[in-house]
Formats: sequence, structure tokens, C-alpha cells
Amino acid sequence: MRPSKPLLPALIALLLLTGCGAPASTPAAAPPADGVRITSVTIPSAPPVSASREAGVHADPLPAGDSGISAAYEVANGGTQALAYTILFDFTTDAGEVMANTTATVRAVGPGATVRGTVRLGAPGPGSSRVTRVKVSRVTKVPAAEAPPEADVCPPSGIRVTADDGDAAMGLRVVGLHLENCGKLDYPLDGHPLLELLDAGLSPVPGVRIVQGSGGITTGTGFDEPARPLVLKPGESALSGLMWRNTTESGDPIDVPHVRVRAKEGAEPVTVTPHLDLGTTGLLAVRAWTRPTKETPQGR
Repeated sequence: MRPSKPLLPALIALLLLTGCGAPASTPAAAPPADGVRITSVTIPSAPPVSASREAGVHADPLPAGDSGISAAYEVANGGTQALAYTILFDFTTDAGEVMANTTATVRAVGPGATVRGTVRLGAPGPGSSRVTRVKVSRVTKVPAAEAPPEADVCPPSGIRVTADDGDAAMGLRVVGLHLENCGKLDYPLDGHPLLELLDAGLSPVPGVRIVQGSGGITTGTGFDEPARPLVLKPGESALSGLMWRNTTESGDPIDVPHVRVRAKEGAEPVTVTPHLDLGTTGLLAVRAWTRPTKETPQGR
């Protein structure tokens, strides 16, 4: 009579191969946020190390720097023009604490069209708690024809215009506007960029005064330097800047999620999304185009 083999290792191995360590994809029930909806979230479970050693089996590890956490989403454009979407996703705990953010850009979604994609967490930060949920934190959309180009793409105009993440100190806000001549011809500039302030629906925002220079907001920023003629050779760049204070006193605060920028009169527009929180001041300062220096990395 043959001796019976222990069943426990085989049972543990079966559980490891069919359950633990396998990604679990859960349908998402959250309503769409401005046309963006998470359709499912994938959260891998962690296999019990001691059990896998006892059974003589192991789960395949994830690639280095990959948590295995992801969310499938879809973007539905219910408007009448093609739009480019920038979506900020929050990866959170059960309690809603945000452990990480990831931004996804969907370049062109036609009217009535739906585009699907997947966003991944990547490597979790040191000391992060377990991520169990993914949510849409913010959606920004601009006309596809006016979206800032990708870093390695030169638009037909030969000019690449972008905005940086800005800087803040004691209520003072500064966002840099960057212009790069990525074309093959010289590009002349003389003056300040031309701005249109737009709300979330891409309509003009009233009640804001745009001033050339500092407008008395503060001194020592370089915003009061006079405009000088510039000629950008291919590969050269220039910068400008936006400055404001988000002081809130009487009245309703003004929020400007979009700024349509023209480098000069007649230039093609580019719509950037610096999210200007102007408070109740209603004042926005703009700096003249200048050549970048080590002292002015962000238009300051």
C-alpha cells in the first residue's frame, strides 16, 4: 500500500495559482466627471509569502517599479467640436487619503466620440498606505486645435507655446509662459503675449483686468522690464509670465481654468490650463517676452 501524500501543499498551490496574487478587476460605479468615467479598477492582491514557501510554489513578481494597480477609463465628448482632455487621477485608500496622482492626456476626441484608455499607478511612494481606489480628480479640456503640442512635436506654425506649473509664495502666484522656435525660420517678437481668459466652458471670464508689467502687485520680479525686440533663431526660446495675488476680500473669487495665448498679433492661439485662482483682486499681470536666463526660469 502506497503512503498517501500530504494534501496541504497542493491545496495551497491551487489557491495561489487561482486566487492570491491574481489581479482583481472591479467594475466602477462612480458617475462621469465632465465626460470622463472610470469603468474598472484593477488591484492585485498580495500572495502570502510563508504559504508559498511551504508549498514550494511562488507567484510571478510584478515588473520592477510596477504596482500592478490600474484603472480603465473612457472619455465621451458630448460637445460639437473636437476636444483635448487632460485628466488628473487620484489613487486613494479606502478612507479617501490620496497616495499618488497620475495625469493622462487624450489628444483629440471628436464630437460625439468616445475614447478609452488605461492609467497605471506605477511604483508606490515610500511609506504609502495600500491603494484600493482610483477616482477622477480634475478634468481640463481645450479645443483640440489649440492644445499645447507634445514635447517632441512641432506644430505647423513652427512655434511651441506651453505653460509651466508655476510657483507660489505668501499669496503671490507666478506662472511661466514658454515659447520655443521649433521651426526652420527666424521668429520675431516685440511686446507681450495676447491673452484671453476662459472659464470651464471655454467662454470669456468677465471682471479681470490684464495689465502689462507688474501692475503694482509686487516689485523686483522683472515684470516691469520694458519690451524689447527679439528675433528667435530656430531652436531658440523666449519666456513671459503671468502674476497675480489670490487675495480674497469682499465679492466672489474669480477662477480662470483656461488661458488662450497668442504669441503676438496674428499668431495661432494655444490654450493652456494654469488654473488661475485670482481671488477677488480681478488683476492679472503679464510680462513682456524676454530671453530666458538662469535668474528667470519661470517668467519671474
